[in-house]
Amino acid sequence: MPSTTRSPPDDEGERPSKRTKMKKRKTLRTTLHTNLQSLARLTYISTRQINRAVLDFDFEKVCSVSLTNINIYGCLVCGKYFQGRGRSSYAYSHSIHEDHHVFINLQTTQVYVLPDGYPVSDPSLDDISFVLAPSFSPNSIANLSSPAHLTKPSYDLTNKPYLPGYVGLNNIKRNDHMNVIVHSLLHIPPLRDYLLLSNFRGKESELLKRFAGLAKKLWNPRLFKSQVSPHEFLQEVNRASAGKFRLEQQGDPVEFLGWLLNRLHKDTGGTKRPKSSIIFTTFQGQLRVENQQVLLRSDAGENEKPRFDIARDITSTVSPFLFLAVDLPPPPLFQDAVEKNIIPQVNIHSVLAKYDGRTTQESAGQLRRYKCQRLPRYIILHFKRFTKNAFVEEKNPTIVNFPLRGLDFREYVDASPSNESTVYDLIANVTHESVAGTTRDKEHTVWKAHLRAAGGGGEGEKWFMIQDLIVEEARKEMIFLGETVLQIWEQRPNELKGSTGARKMDVDN
Repeated sequence: MPSTTRSPPDDEGERPSKRTKMKKRKTLRTTLHTNLQSLARLTYISTRQINRAVLDFDFEKVCSVSLTNINIYGCLVCGKYFQGRGRSSYAYSHSIHEDHHVFINLQTTQVYVLPDGYPVSDPSLDDISFVLAPSFSPNSIANLSSPAHLTKPSYDLTNKPYLPGYVGLNNIKRNDHMNVIVHSLLHIPPLRDYLLLSNFRGKESELLKRFAGLAKKLWNPRLFKSQVSPHEFLQEVNRASAGKFRLEQQGDPVEFLGWLLNRLHKDTGGTKRPKSSIIFTTFQGQLRVENQQVLLRSDAGENEKPRFDIARDITSTVSPFLFLAVDLPPPPLFQDAVEKNIIPQVNIHSVLAKYDGRTTQESAGQLRRYKCQRLPRYIILHFKRFTKNAFVEEKNPTIVNFPLRGLDFREYVDASPSNESTVYDLIANVTHESVAGTTRDKEHTVWKAHLRAAGGGGEGEKWFMIQDLIVEEARKEMIFLGETVLQIWEQRPNELKGSTGARKMDVDN
């Protein structure tokens, strides 16, 4: 029989090769693996493993086991911090032993599922990333100083309303004297906006980075809790000041303010030149000081009282200032049973007369006169309420009467440029409370800050009193009744020359 050969099918030339089959199987396995990863991510997130109520990113970011601050991850289930996410890391061990699988990198805000190590990109976790590292744009901060800000409260996890910027700061031990300074500075619009829009990731100092981070948390409209802890910032303050300002020790807010302003000026690249930093641009003015020597006359007899003369030579110097110290009149030494209950009062213009260029003060054998050469945009007044003697530190209980708006510094400055206003409005007021008497009691001292809300103005102007975690709306007519230690005044935009009468009426009111 003739041999017959089978012809190959028509489609044998199109049969897939072995290499192609293996490639398809590998692609299928990769797709299946990716789907399993996505399913694992959704499982951990959808099973409510993440507990937002325990998340607190205000504390220093160090591992809870090794106490290192390098490559730290936060567990989104229990809120603890651990180092790394490799197989030998503390975060990896925690995920296996405690069955907690969702972690966030505290530096990059990237979320991972451990022990698998899968990165998670889920919009439902954006609120956690924003609480960890808030960010602001020029549009988002445009209305922080306008009345519109008061009409848009935010809500925390418990649906409790709060106003961003006007939230309590935790008094960890005895740091309330630093809390009032933090609140006062972070409500100065130029400094506040500078910090909120900052993105410090270079060689800036750790103090500046943490102060900017605290500012962003204080003004965060998406907080989980309507309060902020300054722990991370104050820990760096302790390190930067070599232990001078500590959490557990009561201190002087004015001393802390002076140190912080000079340190921030240096850390923002400031020099001795005017307006070389945001601090000098906002707070620095110029003061003229005139000195006259007090001379002992030689014509006095041996048994006569010494006679003094004033030298004719006057030396004048001009120096910069960040705040002005104001002396309070001494309280009466002897009081009867009725006068003991009367607290002395003084008008703010009478104590500001120190800077009118005519009032003299004697110090170290010299007569001195002061007058401002240039006023800053924001004037800081320090009322010298505490004095030390050989035995005890005394407190002056004198109350200073001041207007909330329309304080004119025209008498205390040399001829200012026509385009600059000399009228100022109060923006922050720091008061001191302690036991009655003239002796300073640091153990029972309470510091409070009164802050003008959202620019103020008009009959509906609001003020808030903040004492640690307590935030209350304050009555305007009660603000001056406290023992004021520090004030920050904001310069008004230049007004027309014909509005002098209106300014006078504003001061009287």
